[in-house]
Amino acid sequence: MSGRAGPRVAVLMGGLSAEREVSLSSGRGCASALREAGYDVVEIDAGPDLALRLADVAPDVAFNALHGRWGEDGCVQGLLEWMRIPYTHSGVLASALAMDKQRAKEAFRQAGLPVAPSLLVSRQEVEARHVMAPPYVVKPNDEGSSVGVFIVPEGSNAPPQLAETMPATVMVEAFAPGRELTTAVLGDRPLTVTDIVTEGWYDYHAKYAPGGSRHILPADIPRDVFEACLDLALRAHRALGCRGLSRTDFRWDESRGLDGLVILELNTQPGMTPTSLAPEQAAAIGMSFPELCRWLVEDASCGR
Repeated sequence: MSGRAGPRVAVLMGGLSAEREVSLSSGRGCASALREAGYDVVEIDAGPDLALRLADVAPDVAFNALHGRWGEDGCVQGLLEWMRIPYTHSGVLASALAMDKQRAKEAFRQAGLPVAPSLLVSRQEVEARHVMAPPYVVKPNDEGSSVGVFIVPEGSNAPPQLAETMPATVMVEAFAPGRELTTAVLGDRPLTVTDIVTEGWYDYHAKYAPGGSRHILPADIPRDVFEACLDLALRAHRALGCRGLSRTDFRWDESRGLDGLVILELNTQPGMTPTSLAPEQAAAIGMSFPELCRWLVEDASCGR
């Protein structure tokens, strides 16, 4: 590392998934923060030549700012393990489990965590009849960031007609009413609880567009529900074997008290954009964005 400002960090961003633009935004922000923290940073737009790019750059650490398939589902993690490059966030197995919503739910159920009932069915079957009593949600089983979510409201007579981009097999999940809550976990520490306020469904636009949602943190909710979110997020993080930073999303039906709290999903690559939830929660506990990025780099390893 002679002649460098500090350890060389390759920030992996962009990629080939539907969430490319969000990843680019995350990656650029993280790269800037890491330079501010004193690292020698190289930005890599991850494509089919990623292994060659990494071999050429020879980083000390790979900072994974990818979202969606290939970058978030264990594929890039496997490549980094094979190349023996220490990397941030979760490892191969935890990443693959979290990206597969149904398998993640099975792991959560085995750990005694509350989840909404769901099943995997063919797209043709979903379009032919109601496979579950409305209201329910239809979504891809292995995409993130609310991509392709379709809500079938209560009282709906006809089954949904899905977009052509939906996969052959989809998840059908009982609609969980109530408020949208989320908790980030850093290492072995749940940070706080955010109440996400939107005009409608917390979809891709609400997550990433400026003004798409309003974040109230710490959430103004009963103390027992607040503490339950912290506890469940940490237990979900551990149930999948996550490392580094994760974020667990909840729905909470106020009318049912604690029984109305369910886990929707866990994200092993939380967004790091200006509107993202995890950096906001880190700031709320006194950790600046450069400090958060530094923590993730120092936590990086192989064999995750």
